[in-house]
Amino acid sequence: MLKTLFLHPPSFEGFDGGAGSRYQAKREIKSFWYPTWLAQPAAMVPGSKLIDAEPRGLSVEDVAKAAGDYELCIMHTSTPSFPTDVKVAEAIKEANPQLRIGFVGSHVAVDPEGSLNATNSIEFVCGNEFDFTCKELAEGRPLEEIDGLSYRANGRIVHNKPRAIIEDMDSLPHVVDVYKRDLVPEDYFIGYLNHPYLSVYTGRGCKSRCTFCLWPHTVGGHRYRTRSVDHVVSEIAKAKEYFPQVKEFFFDDDTFTDDRPRAEAIARGLGELGVRWSCNAKANVPYETLKVLKDNGLRLFVVGYETGNQQILHNIKKGMRIDWAREFTQNCHKLGIDIHGTFILGLPGETKETIKETIEFAKEMNPRTLQVSLAAAYPGTYLYKQAQENGWLMNEQDRGRLVGEQGIQVSSISYPHLTHDEIFESLGPFYKAFYFRPGKLWQMTSEMVRDYDVMKRRLREGAEFFRFLTAREDRAA
Repeated sequence: MLKTLFLHPPSFEGFDGGAGSRYQAKREIKSFWYPTWLAQPAAMVPGSKLIDAEPRGLSVEDVAKAAGDYELCIMHTSTPSFPTDVKVAEAIKEANPQLRIGFVGSHVAVDPEGSLNATNSIEFVCGNEFDFTCKELAEGRPLEEIDGLSYRANGRIVHNKPRAIIEDMDSLPHVVDVYKRDLVPEDYFIGYLNHPYLSVYTGRGCKSRCTFCLWPHTVGGHRYRTRSVDHVVSEIAKAKEYFPQVKEFFFDDDTFTDDRPRAEAIARGLGELGVRWSCNAKANVPYETLKVLKDNGLRLFVVGYETGNQQILHNIKKGMRIDWAREFTQNCHKLGIDIHGTFILGLPGETKETIKETIEFAKEMNPRTLQVSLAAAYPGTYLYKQAQENGWLMNEQDRGRLVGEQGIQVSSISYPHLTHDEIFESLGPFYKAFYFRPGKLWQMTSEMVRDYDVMKRRLREGAEFFRFLTAREDRAA
């Protein structure tokens, strides 16, 4: 085995670019997702090391020094962070010229040739699911024998045949062994999850066809491939033993509730372990399933409502109806299941009127917490193709630009009737309309009074949130 470093490189300060992050950006409140997509191949390579630079506060100089002890470095990249990731690769290569460096992630899977042409410091890039590709690289196999690989040879770029999608998900080892070896749970913050938390995937792929969603379009596919119930429950049992300080486990599958019988079976196994857990869900889970999940430790759903306008839901192929979302949300409130609601501004069909409609819908659904993102046209998604064909992307110089100079998300889409500035400037009013209500303010204050740790955390998050709003208002002015 080559001595292998798996690296999530430093980027913009506070940048959450881990593969679990649905929108790679610096968020309004500090947040870091676990680098699970790198931890998975790291678990397959004996003697490897995983470094997640940004949550650890590591600089380019720090990782360049650390990489000096390795023969192979595999870096995760994203479209927003790719330019800075290239600079990190160049710095590492300069410090250790013999080091072989390759990139993984949706950005290089979609554009392998453009990625390799960006710098001579990158020797190869991996496409789609790259777990076994990384394993074979670490084994020292000749590049031409490795499926799913693009690389340079004799002055040209070679693309090997695509790697077959993984069908036996139980063939992948547990990632919590790598977490235990290389990561610190206290480094990872998500505003709506209890701290410290721990997240894993129990499957890959999503049967929904949302036009904007990055992972199913690029690396996961539209078929939900899952690990067995025993495989999942045994990993959480192990994690509970490894990390007694963890207060919550999160299942980061695109839609954990897509396979309801399996979700119920996993829940019962978790109930026997006595753990608290949360997951991503679609707003169509029936009451009977909700009750089974709640009775077995479920605390919170992350629900992609996206919009309060039915036509926009049709436009983005969400496969959801507003009345389904209302019934689902009412049932969650009845059972005491918390919801973190996510919304997106600027999707096809958006107008000033639909933004107001979505704000009112969010207040009506009244999730415990809320996140508002800007429609992001990631390369490889249907939305990106649609934006190109209709001229919705900004001018050529800014095309594909998803974050600003500080790593904060910017609007990459603009319509004749609704400019990118108007979309961008609606974020602040949305957050204020939702959070600055007497009932919501009272809820947050009550939580702080009951728990001193929550108070400290909420005060920090509140300060970050107000700085975010102020920055938005300054830009708008």
